[in-house]
Amino acid sequence: MSMISECAPAKINLALHVTGRRADGYHLLESLVTFTDTGDQLSFSPASTDGFSVSGRFAGNVPREGNAGGDNLVVKARDMLRSVLAGAGLAAPPVHIHLEKNLPVASGIGGGSADAAATLRGVMRLWEIPAGAVDLPTLALRLGADVPMCLAGTPLIARGIGEAIEPLRGLPSFAMVLANPLQPVSTPDVFQALESKANAPLSLPGELIEAAAWIAAIGNLRNDLEAPASRLVAEIAVISGLLAGQGATLVRMSGSGATCFGIFSDSAQAKAAEAALLSIRPDWYFQATTTISGAQACRA
Repeated sequence: MSMISECAPAKINLALHVTGRRADGYHLLESLVTFTDTGDQLSFSPASTDGFSVSGRFAGNVPREGNAGGDNLVVKARDMLRSVLAGAGLAAPPVHIHLEKNLPVASGIGGGSADAAATLRGVMRLWEIPAGAVDLPTLALRLGADVPMCLAGTPLIARGIGEAIEPLRGLPSFAMVLANPLQPVSTPDVFQALESKANAPLSLPGELIEAAAWIAAIGNLRNDLEAPASRLVAEIAVISGLLAGQGATLVRMSGSGATCFGIFSDSAQAKAAEAALLSIRPDWYFQATTTISGAQACRA
């Protein structure tokens, strides 16, 4: 066995509709999701004992291993998969996992969930476990509602609490700037502040081919969590205004925030906007990126 690498691309909720609430308190969602070519990077190496290390801009915000993994989804994913494999009589030897944390933590772009999904993929490869030996989507859901879609890693529509996934063909690639004021926003608090828990479902026209038509259709959708999140964190509205001021054709918050995205006409405009925004607020997070249109691909 040699070192295995996996990337954990940022998850972008191009739209997120809250359509109801289950009896157990989980909210029902319908979300149009894509992924970027930038993200966290993980590596997996054989070791004499389990280990976890972290580097990158946001390394200081990552929970370390601690007892039973604490809030570290990478460690939880490793341990949960190992437990399932042990029950099936399959070997899961010690592994050292290194996480290069390039995405802001708890920022509405699936950072921890993407890392967990990448961990499931990576240790499966390192341990040479046959694909059919484990029900990975079910295991992913046990780790969190966003992990199954991050495990899929391609454009999709997610429904239910995130577990019902429909691959989406034809979604084009978009030049984009991700923007985050690096202010914490509590997902439970955002849902608590949501005035209506039963909103209209997501609806897309049947035939969408050109990128402009997709952007127009996405513009007619919404993120139901953006208004309550903006009431809790005023910087969300500020950062949305900054993106719009740079000429973004569509600006919206992703997930429960606080990351917003702006779609630009091409990568050159996105990179120019990133540079301009960093000159205005060098203390905030701005990243020009491109969303994927097919198979998963990201760079560290």
